[in-house]
Amino acid sequence: MKKSLGLIFTLILLMSSVLVGCGSKDTASSDSKDSKDGNEKVTLKVTVWNYDTTPEFKALFTAYEKENPNVTIEPVDIEAAQYDQKLTTMLAGNDDSDVLTMKNLIGYSNYAYRGQLKDMTSYAKTLDEDKYMGTLDYMKDDNGKIYALPYRNDFWVLYYNKKMFDQAGVKYPDNITWEEYRDLAKKLTSGSGDTKVYGAYNHVWRSITNSTAAAQVVGKPDALVKGDYSFIKDMYKTFLGMQEDKSVLDYGTAKSTNTTYASQFETEKAAMLPMGTWYMAGVLNSKNAGKTNVDWAIAPLPQKEKGKVKTWGSPTAFAVNKNAAHSKEAEKFVKWASGEEGAKVVAGVGVVPAYRTDAINETYFKVAGMPSDELSKKAFKTDFFNIEMPMDKNSAAIDKILNEEHDLIMIGENSVDKGLKAMEDRVKSEVLKK
Repeated sequence: MKKSLGLIFTLILLMSSVLVGCGSKDTASSDSKDSKDGNEKVTLKVTVWNYDTTPEFKALFTAYEKENPNVTIEPVDIEAAQYDQKLTTMLAGNDDSDVLTMKNLIGYSNYAYRGQLKDMTSYAKTLDEDKYMGTLDYMKDDNGKIYALPYRNDFWVLYYNKKMFDQAGVKYPDNITWEEYRDLAKKLTSGSGDTKVYGAYNHVWRSITNSTAAAQVVGKPDALVKGDYSFIKDMYKTFLGMQEDKSVLDYGTAKSTNTTYASQFETEKAAMLPMGTWYMAGVLNSKNAGKTNVDWAIAPLPQKEKGKVKTWGSPTAFAVNKNAAHSKEAEKFVKWASGEEGAKVVAGVGVVPAYRTDAINETYFKVAGMPSDELSKKAFKTDFFNIEMPMDKNSAAIDKILNEEHDLIMIGENSVDKGLKAMEDRVKSEVLKK
């Protein structure tokens, strides 16, 4: 009986060992499925927004698949307005999408500080920072860690309607101040009622006043997270003054009717438009589709003072999900898309890449329909670039407060002084003192 029991026990041990060995082999195979010879078929899931109307996504995915025939990229398309909210929910549920597009630094801050992104610091240190126009610095957290690599980098310029300037006999807006911008808007405003044409359109985003002042008055990336907002005062006075001049569509109307900047500019209801460089691809697409015939170009963003061109913007980046199904292949795609090859593809569809060289800039301006006059090229080369909102653990909370108080200032519910004081008090009491 004892011998039988001993034999049975020995057999159980042997079977357990075989099963464990098989299990280890299967696990190893699963974990390294995208790290073999690169020939195994892999489907990468990449989160994006508005896939059909955001040209660089399809261009990048198609080019990468051509260079890597073993890879198929499956876009996880999310409505732009719901993107960060949806992505936050997905990641909270341990979603295994491989590559996550970082729409802005506010969302990126949240995901990075929650530990949901793969650390890319070691690779980022090997890159030529000068060719990334400072954007790599903007991706660093408090400890200098980088969790996403930028593939595009938009900044603000001034769009203008050449025909409307010519008809008014006004010079094109080369290196103008904000006060000159206001004066030009008055000169270019005409008509009334449904036929009224405004000299400019100032969109409802708070960044047009807040981030512009941070770049041109303070000149520091962290200006908007410190709790002192007195430096924005002159910008608010200029924009409210333009509403009083009736040279722009008033803020309340634009907000309540969900007016789009594209509709104002492309239907020639406004002669000037401060906006990000991403819109250049938008105008090109509208013209190619026959939706507009606007004769347009760009100029440097109006300045606080004449001289150096100071502007601001924000990189868009790709990150590897820490819970990615194909982590190594995802990392390979992110490196490619954010480097020189990806930059060529992005520039080729009229979108500003993060990686920039003279050759890349040349590719950009060779895109059919792109304005190639000297003033447009001058607008593309800025003297100083500031970040829209820095990577900071408090960015999201502060952004919410600034938006709420911005609304009250622009609709006249609060005076400029009262509104700025409210920003300061709320940020210090609700965010910084916690």
